[in-house]
Amino acid sequence: MSIYEITETKCLEKLFEGWQETLIWSCLQGYMGRAYADSITNPKSAKIVIGDFCFFAGKANIELVLNKQEVYKSNFIIMIPQHDEWSKLIEQTYKENSKKVYRYAIKKEKNIFDIEELTKIVEDIENEFTIQMIDENVFDQVISNSWSEDLCSQFNDYEDYRKRGLGVVILKDGIVVSGASSYTVYKEGIEIEIDTRKDYRRRGLALVCGAKLILECLKRGLYPSWDAQNKGSVALSEKLGYHFDKEYVAYEIMNY
Repeated sequence: MSIYEITETKCLEKLFEGWQETLIWSCLQGYMGRAYADSITNPKSAKIVIGDFCFFAGKANIELVLNKQEVYKSNFIIMIPQHDEWSKLIEQTYKENSKKVYRYAIKKEKNIFDIEELTKIVEDIENEFTIQMIDENVFDQVISNSWSEDLCSQFNDYEDYRKRGLGVVILKDGIVVSGASSYTVYKEGIEIEIDTRKDYRRRGLALVCGAKLILECLKRGLYPSWDAQNKGSVALSEKLGYHFDKEYVAYEIMNY
């Protein structure tokens, strides 16, 4: 059986229909990511790879689970199955190299944000810190550090980020210590990525960055989508006005 890269993604829309995940929308809309399927004209099974995430839809297909594209250089990926048959294939294929985890979907609701409250959060930042939008100098600093690179890693370079991305950082003496940015982009908005340097965590910096980025999105008519890796991220999102939707299964694959 052959696996095909799908450049005209309209044929995949039905397979991914109803999946409330902006990373999928990014690919189907042609903004970011790559799509693969068992057929170019009449696919029954498909996957979308974007950033460190891989989404499987349709009929479970071992070839798609096994397939790794040359363009994907990392040995780590997060696989997200549409249903249990995909889960079984992933577990059988990667065995001890797969770790079953639970992630947390956050509801995509419009008109839920309290602009006054978000503004207050930003204004209450401690005096030793400054907050600013990501410019070229900050971009270079962000991508040069392993803890912060995912803030901008899905963009080709700063010019690509300038045109399509959006992000803010908190600086201490000119050094980035926290940030919130567009991990990915789609037609209606962005998927938020938030990171804080380990020695500056638990100081409320992620909350400030999140509030500022949401405000910037609202100014531009963009939706700031949020997906939580853990319950701490859920709690942070709720402080910013979001509401929890549901828990879902994912697999962290090592030695991919």
